[in-house]
Amino acid sequence: MIPTSNDDILSACETLLIEKQGIQELIDSLEKNTILSTAFHQTVKKISTLQGRVVLTGIGKSGHIAKKIQATLASTGTASFFVHPAEAAHGDLGMIQPGDVVIAISASGETAELASIISHTKRFDIFLIAISTNAQSTLAKAANISMALPKSKEACPYGLAPTTSTIMQLALGDALAITLLKKRHFTASDFGVYHPGGRLGSKLKAVRDLMHTNQEIPLGSPDMPILEAIMEMTKKALGCIGIISKERLLVGLITDGDLRRTLDKDIRSLTAQDVMNTNPMTVHEDMLAAEALRLMNNNNHPITCLFVTNHQQQPTGVLHIHDLLRAGIA
Repeated sequence: MIPTSNDDILSACETLLIEKQGIQELIDSLEKNTILSTAFHQTVKKISTLQGRVVLTGIGKSGHIAKKIQATLASTGTASFFVHPAEAAHGDLGMIQPGDVVIAISASGETAELASIISHTKRFDIFLIAISTNAQSTLAKAANISMALPKSKEACPYGLAPTTSTIMQLALGDALAITLLKKRHFTASDFGVYHPGGRLGSKLKAVRDLMHTNQEIPLGSPDMPILEAIMEMTKKALGCIGIISKERLLVGLITDGDLRRTLDKDIRSLTAQDVMNTNPMTVHEDMLAAEALRLMNNNNHPITCLFVTNHQQQPTGVLHIHDLLRAGIA
């Protein structure tokens, strides 16, 4: 129910409800309109097997939407860039090459500024996809695939400012990007490759990016005297030591906490196998570091280090809570 006590809030809610209706009409059209759903399927198939780049273009409000869709495609693994129609007519057409796919966005489909790009795609046999609200427009008829959006009511009371129509363009672009992401089995780790900077980049680091490897890994044998194990732990300064078999399989783990629990015994007579945890938690190097942090914190007794093992259960690294802190993850 829309509140009526404030005209500003009433106007805002009315705008959002109109745009919400536009999104619902787009959903209904995809589910029930075989023309749009078929065109969407064809677009996904074409781009998912593409060897070239996806070129987004549009002018005015549609141009702004095209830029955002291009950015989303690029960040989710689809090679893409934006070409401004006016700049295209003054040399930027050379950026669009055979083997590329052009997605042109225009609400009316009659945008004069797109003429040079349309002609270029025809001259060099470049695949053209149209997104418009007019299936009979010049753009739609020139395209290899036409994704015609339903004609929905604009939120602007005069029907002049593009509002609902641009929301629908953007939503369809997001739907396309996420469908392609799933089609390519694009993972969170892949996402991190395209977002290496800032807090998002740190959250998408994998265990392999932070773990200690090779000579930094504290290791010992089951029959190692516990005093030697302590010396190895002190030398590597990670607060733990992995116990490995003759086959180099991880068979146990000793932490500072395990040592404290042996203080009531004659420590000089103990070996590593007398103290070690024979069922240590381990992770693989391709796991997100943030997920490894969750495992550390979700344990009944929070832990500060994790051994990283391969599929043969051989240790390949050690991840410490301090590594996560330094990376801005913890």
